[in-house]
Amino acid sequence: MPLADSDGTSIYYERHGSGPAILFVHGSGGHHAAWWQQVAALREEFTVVTVDLRGFGKSDSSMPEFDGQDFPGDVVAVLDAEDLTDAMLVGQSIGSVAALRAGLLRPERVGSVVLGHSLGGISHPELKELAAADRAEAVKLPVIDRLLTKRFQQERADLTFLFQQMGTFNVAKMADLRNLETNGPSLEDIEASGVKVAFLAGEKDAVLSVKTVTRAHELTPGSHLEIVPDAPHSMYWETPAQYNAAVARLRRTLTAQKEAA
Repeated sequence: MPLADSDGTSIYYERHGSGPAILFVHGSGGHHAAWWQQVAALREEFTVVTVDLRGFGKSDSSMPEFDGQDFPGDVVAVLDAEDLTDAMLVGQSIGSVAALRAGLLRPERVGSVVLGHSLGGISHPELKELAAADRAEAVKLPVIDRLLTKRFQQERADLTFLFQQMGTFNVAKMADLRNLETNGPSLEDIEASGVKVAFLAGEKDAVLSVKTVTRAHELTPGSHLEIVPDAPHSMYWETPAQYNAAVARLRRTLTAQKEAA
């Protein structure tokens, strides 16, 4: 069982396939196994790494409380343990905040960060205002309706049930990740790091609007934008084919850009 040491905390991770590296960072209800549809689809072309942040899945969950500020270090520990270079970190929702911070901590190991359904905790007054407005609308909905479309819930009751069960394997909760966004990086910090940033979102995301994500892309120099039609907040789960295609496209594009440079 592969374990990385994050300042004395054991972090579970898995490595599959070969090729340019993609490391997935789960959100508040996920863990390494949530990426089952991504690993199976991408491991033939890429090295696919999945990780459990502390308090999630098989990682150490014995501490009495969790500090979201420690999560980027958990990602860094895996990058170091596997000696990855030019990795693309792909975050899901709040996991994108940990991914971006990890990328900025180890730009020599991370070539790009994909902010999935998230602004990555970027510190910018206009973006904070837009995200807060989106959040105010999102909280009016039941949690499951924020994450998956009603049609999917009706047509795939089995996968909806499994989706909800995923979170029961975790000790840490959403509240333990929220302070990740405290003292987030500025646009200038990102540009100075040399790490490429891409925004990946679903057209039907009920948590973060396309308008907000598009504005973040406009404000972030050299960033990429991928909007997947008809996809919800948890499109990695509900529309995996479209999600996987977008991730692969970004990995190929960003690798090609670096090689050309």
